[in-house]
Amino acid sequence: MTNHLAKENFIYAMDQANDPAMKVKSGDQIVVDTYDCFENQIESEETSFDSIDWNKVNPATGPIFVEGAEKGDILKVRIDDIEIGDQGVMVTGPGLGVMGHRMENFEVKMIPVRDGKAIFDDNLSIPLNPMIGVIGVAPEKGGISCGTPGAHGGNMDTKEVTTGATLYFPVFHEGGLLSLGDLHAAMGDGEVSVSGIEIPATVKITVEVVKGHSITYPFLENEAGLTALVSKETLDEAADAAVELMIDLIRPQTGLSLSEMTMLMSAVGQVQVGQIVDPLKTAKFHVPRYVLEAYGVDVWGRS
Repeated sequence: MTNHLAKENFIYAMDQANDPAMKVKSGDQIVVDTYDCFENQIESEETSFDSIDWNKVNPATGPIFVEGAEKGDILKVRIDDIEIGDQGVMVTGPGLGVMGHRMENFEVKMIPVRDGKAIFDDNLSIPLNPMIGVIGVAPEKGGISCGTPGAHGGNMDTKEVTTGATLYFPVFHEGGLLSLGDLHAAMGDGEVSVSGIEIPATVKITVEVVKGHSITYPFLENEAGLTALVSKETLDEAADAAVELMIDLIRPQTGLSLSEMTMLMSAVGQVQVGQIVDPLKTAKFHVPRYVLEAYGVDVWGRS
C-alpha cells in the first residue's frame, strides 16, 4: 500500500507530543513531499537575512505513526526514491558555518537544476547527490528541534542518506513518529557553509518494524556496507562512540575477541565526517560489505 503525505503536514521539532500526520502499517510505502529547509521562503538572491523568519527553518514532514512499533524496537526505513525540484538555494554569512567568523555579509545563491546537474556558475555544473538532511523519530525525552541531530536521528546532514540506503532508528515511543525534510540536491561531507544545495523534494520510503533487536543510535546500510551514525558535542566524541557501537553490534556474530575485532576495525573501518555545522556534530563509522559477508554478519535479518 502506498500513502501520500503532503508537505503542509510538518513539524519544527521531533517530539512524542506531536500528533501523527499519518498512520501506516509495517511494510507500507509512503510518498512524502517536503519544503526546503527555509520552508521555501527564499525566492531570489536579493533576500536579506532579516527578511527570513528563522523560526521557520528545517520543517520536517510528519510525523508518521507506524503501527506495531514499540519502545525498544527498531524502525527500518528504506529510501526508495528521491525526486528533487528544479531550483535550489545556498546561503552563508556572519556566524554561519565554518567560515562565518570571516564573513561580513549574508549572501544567497540560487542554483538551477538542469539535465542532472546543479548549475553553480558559468564554469561549473555539480553532479547531483539528492539526499535527506533531516530524518528521525521522536526522541526519548522531550522535543528536539529539527535542526539538531541526536540518538533519534534528526538533522544528521549525512550524504549517504540517499536513494538505495536503509536507515535503522531506535524506537523510543509507540509508533516511532518518523519525520523527514531538509533535502539537498548535493552536499559534501561537513556541509561547511551551513547549507547544502537546499531544495524541495518528494521522497518515497518504505517502513518496517524490526522486533527482537535494539539499538541506541541510527545505523545506515547500503551496497557499500554498514555505517554507524552518531551525533555528539564534538567530532571526537561522536567518532569514538560510532566505533564502539559498531564493534558491539557486529562482534557477537564474528567469533572474534574484542582485541581481534578492534584490530580488524583499525584495518578496514572508516571514520568519516557527516556534518560539522549543526548544534551537535555527526560522525560516521563505516564497515565495508565484504567484511560483513566474510563473517556472515546479518545483524537484524534482511527481508
